[in-house]
Amino acid sequence: MSRRPNNVRGPTSALTDFLRESGITATTIARRARTRIQDANQDQPEAGPSTAGQDQDQAADGSREEHGATENGDGYDSDNLDEPEEEAPAPKKRKLSKAAEAKLKEKEKAKAKKKAKKGGDDDDDYDDSDYDPYNALSKMWKGDLPKPPVGSFEKCAKCATQFTVTKYTLAANPPPGWLCHPCAKSGGSDPFKKPAAPRKRKAPADRRVVVHFEERKFPTLVSLCIDLISTYIDDVEALGDIGNLNMDEIAKTISKSRKLTAQNAPLFYDVQHTRLSLYDVTNLEPPALCALANLNLNLTHLRLDYCGRINDEVMTHWKTALPNLKRLELLGPFLVRTLAWQDFLRAHPSLEGFLITQSPRFDLDCMRALVESCKGLKELRLSEIGLIEDAFLKLLKPLAGTLTSLEISKPGSAGTPDPLSEEALIDLVAAVGGALTHLDLSSNRDLTDQFLFKGLKPHMRQLTSLKLVGTPELTNAGVAEFFDTWVATAQTAGKVPNPPLEVIDISRNHQLGTDALFALLEHSGPALRHLNVHDWKETSQDSLQTIAARAPNLRTLDIGFCREVDDWVVKSLVESCQTLSEVKVWGCQRLTVGCPRKRGINIIGVEAGQLVS
Repeated sequence: MSRRPNNVRGPTSALTDFLRESGITATTIARRARTRIQDANQDQPEAGPSTAGQDQDQAADGSREEHGATENGDGYDSDNLDEPEEEAPAPKKRKLSKAAEAKLKEKEKAKAKKKAKKGGDDDDDYDDSDYDPYNALSKMWKGDLPKPPVGSFEKCAKCATQFTVTKYTLAANPPPGWLCHPCAKSGGSDPFKKPAAPRKRKAPADRRVVVHFEERKFPTLVSLCIDLISTYIDDVEALGDIGNLNMDEIAKTISKSRKLTAQNAPLFYDVQHTRLSLYDVTNLEPPALCALANLNLNLTHLRLDYCGRINDEVMTHWKTALPNLKRLELLGPFLVRTLAWQDFLRAHPSLEGFLITQSPRFDLDCMRALVESCKGLKELRLSEIGLIEDAFLKLLKPLAGTLTSLEISKPGSAGTPDPLSEEALIDLVAAVGGALTHLDLSSNRDLTDQFLFKGLKPHMRQLTSLKLVGTPELTNAGVAEFFDTWVATAQTAGKVPNPPLEVIDISRNHQLGTDALFALLEHSGPALRHLNVHDWKETSQDSLQTIAARAPNLRTLDIGFCREVDDWVVKSLVESCQTLSEVKVWGCQRLTVGCPRKRGINIIGVEAGQLVS
């Protein structure tokens, strides 16, 4: 009688594990040995007809083959070192439930399909499936049996009442079995309770919060009325005549939320108005912009921001509808073409101020029409003009003596090299600089110290406002020498020296530092009203503290990203500058929770992380 294999296995050696992973098992070794013996005994006489003897010989050969395989060195089975065990009596089968029997049948069918797929030879594969007949019975008592199908009948493990299984049926605790709904509720479990929704993970808070030390005042009655009108701007005509006193404040307020439309814009129109400023006309289409001119025939000063919908039709209409216009300021007239600009400028020879920003089609012919037609031009702004070049500057020379404010900033278009040379700018300043009070040449990156010595120093006589933002070729020593010798050079040449400046903005020039700041304060300190030295990284703490002593009349100051700014610098400013209303300290990492404050002075840009003591 052959011995029935079982699934009980003891510990195995490392060698056996290695051989098994390599595909070498006792079965494969025995097969190789059996093949060699059969090849060697092919010439021997066959056994007699007795089937019993043949069976005994085969059994004996099988046992010798297994031992011979290990002795011949073809393999070593460490699992067969023990003596053969006697056949153990079959364990008494435990009666399974219907559910357990169904599960066993399903696993047997799956095993049979797997065996058929592999060709029916189960001796070559090591069965390492999870199924274990000795563990199957124990699982019954662990509550691991699958839930019976919905609609089937089960007996309650607690009250023995038959009930119908639903998706809300709960397992008994302790197992085995299932509970009816009343027994589940009496045990403290609600089978109909919905699972809790997963908690949403809160987004991490932004630690880099900026705090402004601004004075908070109670709103005035005027400001409350302005906010109310801005909220109900579409119904404002029902209020009647509001008056012109606070119209500009109302225009600024509604522009922040872009609420100005063709329906409520007539609130700001009046045939008697001579000045009109609208700070966001994005929603006004060409018909509404033409109506603006029809309802404000006597305008002399017009400012429109974000006016991207102005086109040739609008400019042609304004040519005749605004005959008294003397100052025009536009931000973003992208669509106006060359001929429309020329016709408009020729129709307004009395124009004294022409200030445009971001007009990519304004070319050399338009510049020629402006200079030839508007000979009394006093204010000129050409900012972010894509087609500008040195030839533009030559056309401006006839305006010498009349031009008082000149801005040629951010020339060219994005990604193109600087179109204006330093030589052309020096020639322009030499021609028109004598009457200039305001000069802005920001973002002309080719400007060097030579422009200061050859352009500004010998030709400026009335300048009060200077802006050279983003001119990285300026050096600390050059700027310092320029301010130190500006007055002395003019006196030596027998000319009237330029007065101290009231507005200086030479920010975003990282090479400037202590020497330039000392010289600047020495030249213009008492007259300064607005000073911007943003991004002067190398300024010392002593020079920064000198600002309060030498510029006591400051109103606004920007010392952002000056590394040496600390609480003592701010303290000297708030104590000495009585007219100071705003200080910007962006990027000043040395400020602490002890940063001094004063009523009426807004300190803008202190990071919240620096306020932790």
